[in-house]
Amino acid sequence: MMLWSYIAGSQAAVALATAQEGKLPTLGWNSWNAYHCNINEAHFLDAANALVSKGLREAGYNYVNIDDCWSEKTGRVNGHIAVNKTRFPNGIDGLAKKIHAMDLKFGIYSTAGTLTCAGYPASLEHEDIDAADFAAWGVDYLKYDNCYVPPEWKDEYVFCEEDGAKVGKNGTCSKSNNPSLAPPNYDWSKSKSAQRFNRMRDALAKQKRKIIYNLCIWGTADVFSWGKNTAISWRMSGDIYPAWKSVTHILNMNSFKMNSVDFWSHNDADMLEVGNGDLTLAETRSHFALWAAMKSPLVIGTDLTKISNQNLDILKNKHLLAFNQDDQYGKPATPYKWGVNPDWTYDNAHPAEYWAGASKNGHLVLMLNTLDKTAKKTAKWSEVPGLKGTKYLVKDVWSGKDLGCLAEYTADVASHDTAAVLVGAACGC
Repeated sequence: MMLWSYIAGSQAAVALATAQEGKLPTLGWNSWNAYHCNINEAHFLDAANALVSKGLREAGYNYVNIDDCWSEKTGRVNGHIAVNKTRFPNGIDGLAKKIHAMDLKFGIYSTAGTLTCAGYPASLEHEDIDAADFAAWGVDYLKYDNCYVPPEWKDEYVFCEEDGAKVGKNGTCSKSNNPSLAPPNYDWSKSKSAQRFNRMRDALAKQKRKIIYNLCIWGTADVFSWGKNTAISWRMSGDIYPAWKSVTHILNMNSFKMNSVDFWSHNDADMLEVGNGDLTLAETRSHFALWAAMKSPLVIGTDLTKISNQNLDILKNKHLLAFNQDDQYGKPATPYKWGVNPDWTYDNAHPAEYWAGASKNGHLVLMLNTLDKTAKKTAKWSEVPGLKGTKYLVKDVWSGKDLGCLAEYTADVASHDTAAVLVGAACGC
């Protein structure tokens, strides 16, 4: 039987050498940021229809994912999680059929604990039953959360990661602040967290249906060191919220974790807040550009029936999506210069500002402005890994305009905005 459910590990990568599912970051839509627990079948059909009618499916967004609160809260029925038939009168399988009929894929949510984060029945120690139900319902994707972990399943140690430990100003941890800090060289793949998430991996692998597996583990338990043998993506932080402070916080944390990203293995920087909260247009551009460049899954989390054309254009930016979905280069863009701070500075308010990565369309180069005023920024090709101190053909990612044959690129970048260019072939002008 093909091992579809964990397709980044050594066994499965061999089995799926020619398959695309999970090789590239997931693109789609999820209900949580838009609706939280106030969900029903209509929300998902509306989202699916919007993905099609607004050109998002054509751009690559093909997953429609239910988050928390889809079941009855009273407990299991004959060992199975009971679907809330008020919210989903046709069942999860009925909804999945409608989503599939639109040439889209369908995702669901559970938790590696006794309850989901909203207090609904979860899957720890019920993995085989739930995985079989998900497969029978036509599920293509599972987001698996990390709430309500019982005492016997809690880790012995704490991993040094800001959303799960007390860190100093430089992002490091100490025994004085974290008495349960893991000893140096501790093997987190043997931890109880790894065991909890591996149980569902193994249950999914028994099913005949392909189910992509996402760990919503919040960056705990050093998932960066073992996640690729369990799933195709894993949350690297706590939850995002629609504010610039949250965007820079996650960006800062992830900038130090990019070595774990490649084909079939992606740091999930959490769902997109494009269209939500008080993010300005500039902040929204930066949020999307850096998430795409880091090769995070790009999962939309807004009401697509109300989205503005400006935000829709950001989500459909063909150059950023092409970089995120590049099938020849699995590595993400990474910081090459911090900008405001000395290189390798840990700063949630002023994370790394200069990023670059190779793609089949050229080098993507990003210049983020974390200041509260416009700043002049220059990308010098001699500083960009993989480029040399020569001239290249350059294209503006936002406008699509060819900028000509340039020895470097300088731009006045508005507060919290990001200048983005594709650096193509060398030129002799």
